[in-house]
Amino acid sequence: MSLADDFQAAIDRVNARATAPSQGDQLKLYGLYKQSSQGDNTAKRPGMTKVRERAKHDAWATNKGMSKDDAMSAYIKLADSLG
Repeated sequence: MSLADDFQAAIDRVNARATAPSQGDQLKLYGLYKQSSQGDNTAKRPGMTKVRERAKHDAWATNKGMSKDDAMSAYIKLADSLG
């Protein structure tokens, strides 16, 4: 299987879980997914009152400079560690 196929399989495994990952893991997965699909986050950081959007923005921005392939690999590794 290719990296893209492994990545999609990891996404499917995460989405099929009976219980959701912890909020911290969800944010990490989100950031890695966005980095692998869209590259670096160039959007303006949301304001203080938009707590959820700000957390998601920060999770994505954490991966700035990471290549698409590295982000996919990190997502797969994290998804596998969740069980």
